[in-house]
Amino acid sequence: MPATKATSSSTESATAFILSRRAQQLKPSATLAVSAQVKKLRAAGVDIVAFGVGEPDFDTPANIKQAAIDALLAGQTHYAPVPGEPAAREAIAHKLREENEIRCTSDDIIINVGAKHSLYLILQSLLDENAGHEVVLPTPAWVTYEPQIELAGGTAVQIAGSIDNDFKITPRQLRDALTDNTRAMVFNSPSNPCGTMYSPDEIRALAEVLQQHPHVVVISDEIYEKLIYGDAEHLSIGSLDNVAQQVVTVNGMSKAYAMTGWRVGYACAPGLRTGDGDSLIKAMTRLQGQMTSNITSFLYPAIVTALVGSESAKVVQDMRQSFARRAVLMHDKLTGMPGIQCPKPTGAFYCFPEVSAHFGKKSPDGIAINNVVSFATALLNEAHVAVVPGDDFGECAHGNVRLSYATSDARIIEGCARLRRWLESLQ
Repeated sequence: MPATKATSSSTESATAFILSRRAQQLKPSATLAVSAQVKKLRAAGVDIVAFGVGEPDFDTPANIKQAAIDALLAGQTHYAPVPGEPAAREAIAHKLREENEIRCTSDDIIINVGAKHSLYLILQSLLDENAGHEVVLPTPAWVTYEPQIELAGGTAVQIAGSIDNDFKITPRQLRDALTDNTRAMVFNSPSNPCGTMYSPDEIRALAEVLQQHPHVVVISDEIYEKLIYGDAEHLSIGSLDNVAQQVVTVNGMSKAYAMTGWRVGYACAPGLRTGDGDSLIKAMTRLQGQMTSNITSFLYPAIVTALVGSESAKVVQDMRQSFARRAVLMHDKLTGMPGIQCPKPTGAFYCFPEVSAHFGKKSPDGIAINNVVSFATALLNEAHVAVVPGDDFGECAHGNVRLSYATSDARIIEGCARLRRWLESLQ
């Protein structure tokens, strides 16, 4: 009997299959790429101060974890309604009515596999390929917005915020960007990556422009709403009567309750209904039904516990106070460094300084600092400080890097000291 031919290596056995254009052209997340590099260096024993991470460094509150454990042990392990269990949807609707003043019911809510999934479903429900659909995107903006717009067949129309205006756009800029082809606008306040936020009056001024374009859906990403500091005040644009019928509000459990790994997001769109009785929430439910179906079923009681429990509220407040202190600490350190310009952070847990004054210099190891990628790469390899290059946050962010202060005071002090020494060593 002839011998069986040995299995060839993966390279030798490559077939002639062809990847789709969308899979080939899609860039990996810049923030996840930095996290992967940090893990690799730490595994090699390098002491890295990681300012790249986009998640709270706190644990999920114990009462929330216990609610999920109890549900799991009680056998809540089967299929649930695609948009979510009624009790969890009602808890979210109650939260939005009481805290955000958004008039809604549980029928206006869908629970998704993280807020990122919520955004994906919204854009897939609104945009068509080869139809010229545009989405207005104030920048700097989170790295996932534009790829998701493109995956849905749309085109992102960037509006650049000015660092002198805390990276916020003006009503005139918005008015000039809106056209008959505009299907949506993505609005994120407090902002990732900027760490700044729009005041209630600034939001009302943008709403006055948007109400003149009732065909434009406002996608309001409010995932950082509970992490605000100083005199900053959050206003949900979906609570404003003149644009409420145009707004879908996106939020989730990840940032406020330190539940990033749980993957629980939600969307609320009370006014987005078609004349024939269809709605954005129903469209998202149909899509989700062909993708993930419901989220993990024993997480629903944890959502209710998080949103209605006083114990959870106290933990959130304690976490917010820690971030508020760290925001001041990091901003003070950064603004005292040579060639750094950085708006004061008022929300989320990021600083987004301008570092282009150092372009054209060389690092201690002789690396030419010509852009934010070479800046961040040399900083990581030489000073062992991880930051996220600004390139993927928008065309206006080629001179910026993002630093997260979701880490301890001691690590902020150490990382900023390393950054300062490294900047001073550039020639």
